[in-house]
Amino acid sequence: MIWNLLQANPQLLTDSTTAAVSALPAEQISLWSLLNKGGFIMYPLYLLLVVAIFVFFERLIAIRKASKIEDNFMSMIRDNIMTGNLSAARTLSRNTNNPVARMIDKGLQRIGKPIDAIEKSMENVGKLEMYKMERNLSILSLIAGIAPMFGFLGTIVGMIQLFYGISSSGQFTLNDIAGGIYVKMITSGTGLIVGLLAYIAHNVLTTQIDKTANKMEAASAEFIDVLQEPTR
Repeated sequence: MIWNLLQANPQLLTDSTTAAVSALPAEQISLWSLLNKGGFIMYPLYLLLVVAIFVFFERLIAIRKASKIEDNFMSMIRDNIMTGNLSAARTLSRNTNNPVARMIDKGLQRIGKPIDAIEKSMENVGKLEMYKMERNLSILSLIAGIAPMFGFLGTIVGMIQLFYGISSSGQFTLNDIAGGIYVKMITSGTGLIVGLLAYIAHNVLTTQIDKTANKMEAASAEFIDVLQEPTR
């Protein structure tokens, strides 16, 4: 009976098939499979991401180590200077591994010379310590700039290939064009994400360095004040 009904109304079969196809769930694709569609240009982007992550954590550990200063360090330095025990002050500064201690040690070595000369010597050490902390930050800045360019390059190359294929075959559908475009846009999206992560990492590290620089400036000013106290 059902077969006779379908023969009498073939449109029912067509409508049923269309409804069944429409009811099928959309094709699911994993993130990794999606990234693999980006083509060869994705490999430089992966490399840039790995380098950015490595530089960020390496610098973060180094900067945090440099910023660790004992709360009573300057108090102990001050007490030793006021009592005239400069050897104890130098021993303390040499045994403390951070930029502030190295800067104070340089100032202790110059005690007896004019204040301007002491300040200049400490300032030079401070500049060297800042350079050490800022080392490799330029790599993050470079990645933040070139990663989006790599992404756009991959998109442009992919679009050229897509339209060249269309012009060569002369046959194309809307699905072909849409599919080709979304695949080529993957590199642009990845490049922007990598560049954004590198930019954020650079700014986070810069903020940490600025905090350490403020501690160094405060310690330097306190040290100069201690040297001037006996003459007041």
